[in-house]
Amino acid sequence: MFHWVPRQRPRVVVKADLLPAVSVLSMVGLLGIPVGWIWSRLAPPERVRVLADNRLVPLQLESWHRFDALAIFLLLSMAAGAIAGVVLWLLRERRGPVVLIAAVLGSLLAGWLGMQMASAFAGGLYTVADAPAVGDVVERAPVLESGWVLLAQPLMLALVYGLLAAWNGRDDLGRRLG
Repeated sequence: MFHWVPRQRPRVVVKADLLPAVSVLSMVGLLGIPVGWIWSRLAPPERVRVLADNRLVPLQLESWHRFDALAIFLLLSMAAGAIAGVVLWLLRERRGPVVLIAAVLGSLLAGWLGMQMASAFAGGLYTVADAPAVGDVVERAPVLESGWVLLAQPLMLALVYGLLAAWNGRDDLGRRLG
């Protein structure tokens, strides 16, 4: 006959995880810079024609590149979130909600930083040397027109981290090393 001895559930360690959480927040936040740089190289420019009143009109089907740029940034952010979630899970001695919250906040920072850096990097690639004449076709730098892409990386990071925690199934998330 088995006698079950009630075990005390592990508690969330907040104080010991605060400094590593700040490090996680800043390191995950810095992922926005390479995401922005890669996006600036992958996102297609929009070719536009210069009209008489200095208006820029996209060529036929070129306006679809606005969606392409958004989708590329979304996929890059989701990939960065998935990779960051797996790497954070591998920090065995720091698993838990404190690090997860810091990583999600860092991912929001990374999304914002990635959007800012992406437009800066792309703007530097597609500069116009001299004033175009009427009727010329020029390439306009890609832009991110929706702020909703900020949510891609934090959502993917939380999803991956949550799936790994559910798959683990241990009360202490495997924090103990012995």
